[in-house]
Amino acid sequence: MTKTATMRAISQDTYGTPEILKEVRIPRPAPGPSEILVSVRAAGLNPTDWKHRSSELFLGGRLPLVLGWDVSGVVEAVGYGVTLFKPGDEVFGMLPYPYGVGSHAEYVTGPARAFTHKPDGIDHLQAGALPLAALTAHQAIVDTADVRAGQRVLIHAAAGGVGHLAVQIAKARGAYVIGTASAAKHDFVRSVGADEVIDYRSTDFRDVARDIDMVLDPLSGDTRARSLEVLRPGGTLVSLLPGTDPGEAARATERGVRVETLLVEADHAGMNAVAELVRAGVLRAHVEAVLPLAEAAKAHALGETGRTTGKIVLTVDAPA
Repeated sequence: MTKTATMRAISQDTYGTPEILKEVRIPRPAPGPSEILVSVRAAGLNPTDWKHRSSELFLGGRLPLVLGWDVSGVVEAVGYGVTLFKPGDEVFGMLPYPYGVGSHAEYVTGPARAFTHKPDGIDHLQAGALPLAALTAHQAIVDTADVRAGQRVLIHAAAGGVGHLAVQIAKARGAYVIGTASAAKHDFVRSVGADEVIDYRSTDFRDVARDIDMVLDPLSGDTRARSLEVLRPGGTLVSLLPGTDPGEAARATERGVRVETLLVEADHAGMNAVAELVRAGVLRAHVEAVLPLAEAAKAHALGETGRTTGKIVLTVDAPA
């Protein structure tokens, strides 16, 4: 096999700690019908990456496995029937979650409509940080809760990858935004647009946040259960993890609120909306750490500390 027929990728043969991630050389994919082949320039990491690395989750039986859903890069080739993109176009998007994984590599294929054109005003590093987290926030705030101007929105883990983008998207909708974060991150959360910030370590948010129209909860567990208590009648709780309280549905009905558990989906319209927010200057990812593809294990270890602000991004050199 010639050099041009293979590519570098970060792969795992088993489940476990970050050290199982290894750089390998595997066949370069080719785009099928309605797909594009992207030469990857940057690929963000998300908590789901290290969760899938350490356990089977949705992708049991897929070993060896190349992780990664976020991608920003340049279209290398297009498959039959693709009309939206041409080779040379700069694009960004999220591979279909969870099964369309594989962006932590030099090249990746995916459905053309999982992507949109990268805004000219941002580089691949910024674009590679956005897709999964921004789509999650957009699908929660806009598609699920239909947040409108003047409504009150509570965003837990507001300094995190999804959280800091959700603050910006909710503000762009005209909402009054309250975020929870550790005290050290309050200035950051305010800098991305939050009207109020609650220190979850010293304050029970139920004592401060009231008459909330929408709660975004990436944490679940006790946080999800307590969040029901701050919603006004007609409000919506959108959780990113499954609930554990068997009495939750009954309590939600009693309070007249809605509870939804969201799993992010590849979404062409959503990516277009994210791109428009970027072009309007109201949405930007905070990138805390940038590492080369070869240091993916280090990036996973950093992410798993749970102390990062915003996003971690892997970069890939352009082909020679």
